[in-house]
Amino acid sequence: MTRTAILSDIHGNLTALLAVLDHIESQNVDRIICLGDVVGYGPKPCECLDLVMKFDFCILGNHDSSAMFDPEGFNAAAEQAIFWTRTQLESTSGDEQADENGITPSRRRMNFLCGLPRTVREDNNLFVHGSPRGPTNEYVMPEDVQNSKKMEKLFSLVPKLCFQGHTHVPGVFTMNSRFVRPDEIEDKFDLTTAGDRLMINVGSVGQPRDLDPRSCYVVMDEQSIQYHRIEYDIEKTVSQIEAEPELDNFLGYRLREGR
Repeated sequence: MTRTAILSDIHGNLTALLAVLDHIESQNVDRIICLGDVVGYGPKPCECLDLVMKFDFCILGNHDSSAMFDPEGFNAAAEQAIFWTRTQLESTSGDEQADENGITPSRRRMNFLCGLPRTVREDNNLFVHGSPRGPTNEYVMPEDVQNSKKMEKLFSLVPKLCFQGHTHVPGVFTMNSRFVRPDEIEDKFDLTTAGDRLMINVGSVGQPRDLDPRSCYVVMDEQSIQYHRIEYDIEKTVSQIEAEPELDNFLGYRLREGR
């Protein structure tokens, strides 16, 4: 039985990512995948990319895309952060060591971002960042269960299970117009009794927005989806953001409240 850890929306928060990876070591997983937004907002984009490059695969997120191209629809703080992130990714230091092919770490990171897929499908499982219709940019919010036309269209594109992130709000969308939050199911969703298609938001590692400041990720096997909430040293990340003049301090302060 394959066990998969699914992460999303790390957003350059290395302290959170390390805490999650430490927890994953106790979960007997066979592989780790990421649903995108490795960078953006947070103070350690290069270090986070170096870790994610070791995962089994990663999906392209909208912030990952914006680190290479111009951001669209970003607020002022997010736009400033992504331009700063791009500078970090492109910068080279005197002690950078190229590999045997002459590729430096900075080039390797950019090559990795350039090669990220918008979707991955494995049998009846679809992996995206945003939605099955708009894999990189479309938001599927909890309140969208009231928009029957939108949900009907989205579910028509789901083979069986669709895993997504982007909103930073964890939970399971069902075909009967429900959004099931993890605390409603004691953090575990039984797939053996779910006959219909599901869209599963795995939450955010680096910037939760469901008023719970702990990192969130899921472990999937053939029988269930298990949500995990992991505490990390938020103040360390806040201090790292405060130390970067081009990052809005609000990007750190919001982490304390999970918003």
